[in-house]
Order: sequence, then structure tokens, then C-alpha cells
Amino acid sequence: MAISAFNLTTALTVAALSFGIDRWSKLHVLETLAMRPGDALEMIPGILTFVMTWNYGINFGIPIPFIDGDASKFILSLLAVVVSIALLVWAMRHPRDVIFAIAVGLIVGGALGNGYDRQVYGAVADFLNVTCCGINNPFAFNIADVTIFLGVIILLIRPSAEDTQ
Repeated sequence: MAISAFNLTTALTVAALSFGIDRWSKLHVLETLAMRPGDALEMIPGILTFVMTWNYGINFGIPIPFIDGDASKFILSLLAVVVSIALLVWAMRHPRDVIFAIAVGLIVGGALGNGYDRQVYGAVADFLNVTCCGINNPFAFNIADVTIFLGVIILLIRPSAEDTQ
């Protein structure tokens, strides 16, 4: 199977952009807005509120069972790096496919963004809270979570390169 430098370059470019946007957004909330845990700032009334929280676990703050904070931080950060490397290798071995490469880049950028937080802060900075239609959403997330989610959705719904030939 041929190596796709195109996919790797595209994935790395998208990963760098999504990582950079995630870092900028978190620095904006933490430094410029100086938000601390529990602080809330309504951005779009009834829809988007910045609610600063630190996520020490996995999604929605769920802890890893039987593992303490430092080990959890290490395991989750290592997992982000291992998954990122595996996805980039997959992208290199995949036929030239810009949509696939973009999806991989979104996931890698988000995973590394949250992994960076775990190493620097000991937890992931979450601040986006979306509420709609009278439903009170108790959870917050961040740009890295959005890019990971988008990348996975794209991989799930896009036709494979073999299907389009």
C-alpha cells in the first residue's frame, strides 16, 4: 500500500489549526476573561454560556475507576498521544482522501489539546455550555471536544474512498 504524504500533511495542518484554536480559546477564558471554576458568562442569552470548570476525568468528568489523579492524568495523556499516532499512521496508509485527512486532523488536534491541558493544568479546561429550549444542560465542554466529535462524525458518515471509485 502506498504512503499518502498528502493525507499526512493535510491531517497535520488541520490538527495544528484545531489545536491552536483550542489553545487560544482556553487562554482567552483563563487569562483574558480570568474565569475561575464556577464563573459563568452568558454569551448568547438562552443558548451559549461560558461556565468555567476543570474536568479531571474523561467525558463529563467521569473518573477512571480505581486510578488516582496523577495516574489518571498520565494514562489519559498517553492515550491521546497513542491514538493520535495511530490515526496519523492510518491516514498515511489510506488512499488520498481530503475528507478523511481532515477528520483525522480534527480528532488529533482535539486529543492533543485536551492532553496538553492534562499535562500543564492537571485537568482539562471546559467552558462551553449550550442550553436550548428550556433544557438545563449541566455539562461544559471545549473546542477540542468539538473537533474530536466532528472528526468522528465525519469518519462515520463519509463514504470510504473505495466506495467512490
